[in-house]
Amino acid sequence: MSMKKILKVILNEVPNKRSFSLHTLSPEHRLLQKTCRDFAETELKPIAAQLDKEHKFPARQIEKIGDLGLLKINVSEQYGGCGHDTLAVAVAVEEIARGCGGTGSIVSIHNALYNGLVNRVGTQEQKEEFLGRFTGGDLGCFALSEPEAGSDVSAMSTTATPCGDCYVLNGTKSWVTNAPVGKAAVVFATVDKTLKHKGITAFLVPLSSNGVTLGKKDEKLGIRASPTCNLILDEVEVPKDNVLGEVGGGFVLAMTQLDYARVGIGAQALGIAQAALELAVTFSKQRKTFGQPICSYQAVKLRLADMAVRLEAARLLVWRAAALCDRPAKSTKESSMAKLAASEAATFITHGAIQILGGMGYVSDMPAERHYRDARITEIYAGVNDIQKLLIGDAVIQEN
Repeated sequence: MSMKKILKVILNEVPNKRSFSLHTLSPEHRLLQKTCRDFAETELKPIAAQLDKEHKFPARQIEKIGDLGLLKINVSEQYGGCGHDTLAVAVAVEEIARGCGGTGSIVSIHNALYNGLVNRVGTQEQKEEFLGRFTGGDLGCFALSEPEAGSDVSAMSTTATPCGDCYVLNGTKSWVTNAPVGKAAVVFATVDKTLKHKGITAFLVPLSSNGVTLGKKDEKLGIRASPTCNLILDEVEVPKDNVLGEVGGGFVLAMTQLDYARVGIGAQALGIAQAALELAVTFSKQRKTFGQPICSYQAVKLRLADMAVRLEAARLLVWRAAALCDRPAKSTKESSMAKLAASEAATFITHGAIQILGGMGYVSDMPAERHYRDARITEIYAGVNDIQKLLIGDAVIQEN
């Protein structure tokens, strides 16, 4: 078969078959998985390359995702949500990311960090205002990182100064996913720098507020459908009723919610890795050298085996962490393990896919190089993997 025909087969006919058993998922989870997979195949996969090339936000697809209820997966039914668990979020994000890694990031951040946090700790009034319209099509953001405060959250310099019935916010938040298209954000600021992490407080801030401006849209290596930028706060007045949780309790809120976020990022990594593995397998069956498909060669089989094992192992860790997130006990170790394993698996598998495709894997005619670029961020955001190892190590030491 000619290379042109192989390209056509791979881009249009990568199989939907999955190599893992679904017996661990409930009927509801399986239905959700199929719904998301079908949507990704028909609505995202055909345009993923264009979204990546043009750094384009998938507005119409996000609207349809909202219509399917995928922007309110873990929101209580009382506030217009689906009332599903964290495993449902993981299942949905994986399938969406399998079609488009950037769109998977949008859905993951919105559900795991914005909606999930407001639903978990918001007051009734806050939920009515900041959840209602965010379960349909409007997107929320999570503004924690700063130019000089990433892994070291206690170094935060954004301030919140009391002024009558308001707090006045000043500072710059960085890497805010969905900010260019979002309607509100959970913004973390300190009410007293001398208190370090004990002064950090979370605020619900409409992005239409006076004094809120957006920085230049970030040009990224991958997940280009997912827009990010700096969020600049200049004398932004926020009602005291918009304090999320307790004053000074923002650090704990952020660290706890990041456990959910790491499940979401792990699921995103799984979707990207699954797409890369399917691509590699399909190509290896179609590409012939010396009169036989390259999948018949031992070297290719061994590489595919390593890729598949890492993917299956990571998926089990992500699902386990998702289940534990919804229990009262702390799940930081399990979430960190899941995010670490899934992101490293995604990097490994997308690298392996390029190796199997050879020169075809290096050109943009094929999605292999896009999967490779999309995978890289999963080792960085929601806590770089070096930090995940420290968290896991601390937990192991305490347990033993």
